[in-house]
Amino acid sequence: MADIARLAGVSTSTVSRALNQSPLVNQETRDRILDLARSLNYVINIGAQNLRLQQNRTVAVVIPIEQATRQQLSDPFFLSMLGNLADAFSEQGFDILVSRVDADQVDAAAAPFDAGRVSGVVLIGQGRHHEELNRIAARGVPFVVWGAQLPQQLYTTVGGDNLAGGRLATERLLAQGRRRIAFLGDITLPEVALRHRGYAAALAAQGLAPDPQLHVDASFLPESGGQAVEELARRGAVYDGLFAASDLLAMRAIHGLRAQGREVPSDVAVVGYDDIELASYFHPPLTTVRQPRDVAARALVDALLSCLDGKPAPSVLLPTELIVRTSA
Repeated sequence: MADIARLAGVSTSTVSRALNQSPLVNQETRDRILDLARSLNYVINIGAQNLRLQQNRTVAVVIPIEQATRQQLSDPFFLSMLGNLADAFSEQGFDILVSRVDADQVDAAAAPFDAGRVSGVVLIGQGRHHEELNRIAARGVPFVVWGAQLPQQLYTTVGGDNLAGGRLATERLLAQGRRRIAFLGDITLPEVALRHRGYAAALAAQGLAPDPQLHVDASFLPESGGQAVEELARRGAVYDGLFAASDLLAMRAIHGLRAQGREVPSDVAVVGYDDIELASYFHPPLTTVRQPRDVAARALVDALLSCLDGKPAPSVLLPTELIVRTSA
């Protein structure tokens, strides 16, 4: 800053204000200083700035991984959420620290905050850890969670309307004349449980009841889709529609159906969930329920910034949308 101040013929405090877009510096002087900074490849040292201002403009984005399922960070849904969060935080002048924790030790999600490395935490994945998350919130850790709204919740969540999403998916299959609709998904997970409730509600509206024989507790690992279709075959289950709790599950289920000599959608119509980018390129292109991940990322950022400012951050329920393609 001293070099730029000398070349611009101003004080270092004026340079500092110009670099921070302060209206106290007139536009002509600000432009001259910014041009000089660019020509000298000047970059603000965020760590030094944080120390000087006694601020920390880094947040943690933590993904809990179920060891039993070995789900990876390379999952397309996680990658899409990370990309959207990185963009949204960057717009607000924050860096992100990405980490993963064992889902059985989700309390470790608060470790970067406890160590002073970050000012707050975004957790992507609520899992079965409602009570642990309540304990983190109770001790004042600023954090928000991508997940479902649950009773006696002390923490802020941002999530899609899973109940409506499950209903939309099932209504689409019913509208195609399908009456024996299989459901693939682990309903011990809050978000999947809500999707299943929507599925059951859509069936009930047509005078149908969920058949336990058509429900397979498939994890989010993509290979679970093929394994679920094999399980349905072992049970001798008869079905003409299939609703999977994620797009990857749906895609692998379609591969499994082909291996059994069944065609999609003529023999079995299939609907997935999430609308990952691959869904539109798959064969056949996948009908799915879209979660607005870009809107979700901004809502998560806004909620965390409210927490950091000591303001209330109410939970947010985002609308879901049916995207109709060839598979249903």
